[in-house]
Amino acid sequence: MVQEWTFRDEIFSEKDIDKFEGFVYIITNELNGRRYIGRKYFYSIRKVKGKKRRQRSSSDWQKYYGSSERLKADIKEHGKKYFRREIISLHTTRGDCNYEEVKQQFLHNVLEEDKFYNDNISGKYHRKPKHIIESRKTIKE
Repeated sequence: MVQEWTFRDEIFSEKDIDKFEGFVYIITNELNGRRYIGRKYFYSIRKVKGKKRRQRSSSDWQKYYGSSERLKADIKEHGKKYFRREIISLHTTRGDCNYEEVKQQFLHNVLEEDKFYNDNISGKYHRKPKHIIESRKTIKE
């Protein structure tokens, strides 16, 4: 059973995407509270072979459950019914969508908290090994 996307505690549907390019979301594992913050576009834009112009087509956003391998493994093990999908914010440009995703990931400290599935931010910043995180905690104390 696929969990519906919600936005402000209401089910979000395809009729609501007219003026938006994408959204920032949080997926929550309801069994252990672990979360994943990411972004998804409503459309993909690709150059079709033999054509000059790029074509816009709908993405798989309705069925999407994130790109984290650890999250996907938990979904496969426990089933989709235990994962809540919430849209945090909607965006009219891809740039705004990307910016808000990164902002939310840093605000929630996704790389240093075990309660998040995120392993990187924009492919540039990666989760630190446990010994580095532990040494930072020691220094702060």
